[in-house]
Amino acid sequence: MDFDALFRQQLDALRSEGNYRIFAELERHCGQFPQARNHGRGAPRDVTVWCSNDYLGMSQHPAVVQAMVEAVQAHGTGAGGTRNISGTARLHRILEAELADLHGKEAALLFTSGYVSNWASLATLGARIPGVVILSDAKNHASMIEGIRHSRAEKVIWRHNDPEDLDRRLSDIPAHRPKIVAFESVYSMDGDICPMDEIVAVAERHGAMTYLDEVHAVGLYGPRGGGVSEERGLAHRIDLIEGTLGKAFGVVGGYVTGSAALVDFIRSFASGFIFTTALPPAVAAAATASIRHLKASSSERLRQRDRVARVRRALDRLGIPHQANPSHIIPVMIKDPVKCRMISDILMEDWGIYVQPINHPTVPRGTERLRITPTPLHSDADIDRLVSALGALWTHCALSRAVA
Repeated sequence: MDFDALFRQQLDALRSEGNYRIFAELERHCGQFPQARNHGRGAPRDVTVWCSNDYLGMSQHPAVVQAMVEAVQAHGTGAGGTRNISGTARLHRILEAELADLHGKEAALLFTSGYVSNWASLATLGARIPGVVILSDAKNHASMIEGIRHSRAEKVIWRHNDPEDLDRRLSDIPAHRPKIVAFESVYSMDGDICPMDEIVAVAERHGAMTYLDEVHAVGLYGPRGGGVSEERGLAHRIDLIEGTLGKAFGVVGGYVTGSAALVDFIRSFASGFIFTTALPPAVAAAATASIRHLKASSSERLRQRDRVARVRRALDRLGIPHQANPSHIIPVMIKDPVKCRMISDILMEDWGIYVQPINHPTVPRGTERLRITPTPLHSDADIDRLVSALGALWTHCALSRAVA
């Protein structure tokens, strides 16, 4: 069989649909975020990045950079293997204690990414709790979906952010069966925030364990950056809080927090933890510095909210349609994969603005968009240029404008 021909056929189908992914080749320079060097077509040129998940610019914060540099010089670049074989670095334990404190939990466990922490934890819980049913929000992240699928546990999908539907579906499950309610706080593509109070109350009423993904909220919400659960005073009522170090904290890695028994259970049985090389100690040191800074400082969060509000107001003035939500994520709706890719290319080539198109399968067909994430480091001039570019392209591409 000609496997390459099969591969090319399916890749060509992706291109014809407008869903073939092209990665921008960017060179970031410390201290210049959100500016970066684009090494795409033609001569390298500077661009402004508008779609980074480095939400607060912490990857280039001096304290975070210094912590990583000092740790590399002190301990080298790698962990040497899994924590089971090579041992747990002291910096891993310090970071886990910092994360447990962030969420008011007894313990925390590090993973190599937020994807892995979701996949491994849900797979382990679903596989090892006898007779468990996992109730998953309809818009949960692929990492949660894959973890549940891998567990082979019974799965029930409930309507997105709908506590009443969750209540009905929990009522259909025999009371004696263990149940896990899995959901997110901030959903990354639409930017909506879950009705956490109601979801937690429903889960408690049915004796269900709560599993909360705070990946797009940690560092950004709550007085210490503990996420939406901290902001709403609910963290103590949620059994497991999962998060990432690779977004607002500006480093890389994932984690779960919960009771000592729960975390030890996952540590002891999750293959995605046991058999994976640990995070480099220097990464742990940088993450610890970032978390400690954001626990004490609200200036980055407040500045980011100001930037988000300014972008939204400017888009409204020009009638550029964007989904209304209470979060830091601004989805500018194109609703056509080819136009979405084209607009992204023109922004990069003609305006020096980088916004990656979001197409299927990340979002449903017909909801293609540009996902804009303002940071504290975007200037007024950056915002004005972005919105001017979008206004010009809306006219050029004959796209519909929002009605005031």
